[in-house]
Amino acid sequence: MSVWRVLLCIIFPPLAIIDKGCGSIILVIILTFMGWIPGVLAALIINNKDK
Repeated sequence: MSVWRVLLCIIFPPLAIIDKGCGSIILVIILTFMGWIPGVLAALIINNKDK
Protein backbone atom coordinates (compact mmCIF):
# COMPACT_ATOMS: atom_id res chain seq x y z
CA MET A 1 0.00 0.00 0.00
CA SER A 2 1.43 3.37 -0.98
CA VAL A 3 1.94 6.34 1.31
CA TRP A 4 -0.62 8.33 -0.68
CA ARG A 5 -3.26 5.66 -0.18
CA VAL A 6 -2.60 5.60 3.57
CA LEU A 7 -2.91 9.39 3.76
CA LEU A 8 -6.14 9.23 1.80
CA CYS A 9 -7.44 6.57 4.21
CA ILE A 10 -6.73 8.90 7.10
CA ILE A 11 -8.10 12.08 5.51
CA PHE A 12 -11.19 10.73 3.70
CA PRO A 13 -11.72 6.97 4.10
CA PRO A 14 -14.54 6.41 1.56
CA LEU A 15 -12.51 7.95 -1.26
CA ALA A 16 -9.54 5.69 -0.49
CA ILE A 17 -11.49 2.52 -1.26
CA ILE A 18 -13.42 3.76 -4.30
CA ASP A 19 -11.98 0.92 -6.43
CA LYS A 20 -12.86 -1.89 -4.00
CA GLY A 21 -16.58 -2.22 -4.71
CA CYS A 22 -19.94 -0.90 -3.63
CA GLY A 23 -20.28 -2.97 -0.45
CA SER A 24 -16.94 -1.81 0.90
CA ILE A 25 -17.74 1.81 0.18
CA ILE A 26 -21.09 1.61 1.97
CA LEU A 27 -19.51 -0.10 4.97
CA VAL A 28 -16.79 2.53 5.28
CA ILE A 29 -19.28 5.39 4.85
CA ILE A 30 -21.46 4.00 7.65
CA LEU A 31 -18.47 3.46 9.94
CA THR A 32 -17.15 6.94 9.16
CA PHE A 33 -20.49 8.51 10.09
CA MET A 34 -20.55 6.51 13.33
CA GLY A 35 -17.07 7.71 14.16
CA TRP A 36 -14.08 8.82 12.18
CA ILE A 37 -11.63 6.30 13.66
CA PRO A 38 -13.69 3.17 12.81
CA GLY A 39 -13.97 4.41 9.23
CA VAL A 40 -10.22 4.94 9.00
CA LEU A 41 -9.48 1.52 10.44
CA ALA A 42 -11.91 -0.18 8.06
CA ALA A 43 -10.41 1.65 5.07
CA LEU A 44 -6.89 0.66 6.11
CA ILE A 45 -7.90 -2.98 6.57
CA ILE A 46 -9.74 -3.14 3.26
CA ASN A 47 -6.84 -1.54 1.40
CA ASN A 48 -4.33 -3.85 3.05
CA LYS A 49 -6.08 -7.05 1.85
CA ASP A 50 -4.58 -8.89 -1.08
CA LYS A 51 -6.68 -9.17 -4.21
